[in-house]
Amino acid sequence: MTPDRDGASRPSSFRDFEHAGWESIPTHYDDAFRELTSQSVHPLLDAANVGSGTRVLDVATGPGYVAGAAASRGAEVVGLDFSASMVEHARRRNPRVEFREGEAEALPFPAHSFNAVIISFGLLHLSDPDRALEEAHRVLAPAGRCAFTVWAPPEETVGFGIVLQAVEAYGRAEVPLPPGPPFFRFSDPDECIRAMEAAGFVDGEVRRVPQTWRLPSSEALYEAMLGGTVRTAGLLRSQTSEALSAIRAAIRETAGRYRTEEGVVELPMPAVLGVGRKR
Repeated sequence: MTPDRDGASRPSSFRDFEHAGWESIPTHYDDAFRELTSQSVHPLLDAANVGSGTRVLDVATGPGYVAGAAASRGAEVVGLDFSASMVEHARRRNPRVEFREGEAEALPFPAHSFNAVIISFGLLHLSDPDRALEEAHRVLAPAGRCAFTVWAPPEETVGFGIVLQAVEAYGRAEVPLPPGPPFFRFSDPDECIRAMEAAGFVDGEVRRVPQTWRLPSSEALYEAMLGGTVRTAGLLRSQTSEALSAIRAAIRETAGRYRTEEGVVELPMPAVLGVGRKR
């Protein structure tokens, strides 16, 4: 399975593949993506009406960016992730926030436990994202809101586009990885609305969040994708050594076109933000 828009089945092997990946890369992910994905944290919290006293569940919390920001607003927050390593990393970064290990598709909370559920880029890594949205709906109190972010299509998220184009030119897009849901499925606003409605949400809205990935060099894009991702890293590691060398060179060359006068590489990486309300 590659990170594109082609469908796939959802066996437990995909969950295990993702879980093993996230267990091994908490620090690498934090270093590579913290500045980028944090740009959509406050838009997410605003979309879910998170403020002082709001009971918030941050699903697939990762390093706890959303949970920490919600706590700084005075919310009562629980961060949940299926990776024990990520949970420990989040606790070190946010010692005053509660973090728990658990599955997004089987949330360990009773119905009506929260006023807001946030899923920051987490739907992309689940074997059953539709079930996760149903679970979010279940644990929300009436009038509670669920807000999530995913990546815009690869033609807009330039970092992914550069990598996928390099693989298509010099390697193999079809590699023996566990098949999972389409990586860019929710890049389509209509699909976001459809999935939210199927899970029981009403008043669904979708908006773009502009984001810019600032990297210290053109080589840093390849290093971030290889060391700080799971599916994309799996795609890269499945190439032959000769193909990978060519892919790496192509990524470096194309990313270099986005270098500023200050020497920083700035890549447009917009997010798609979806939000829905429980009746």
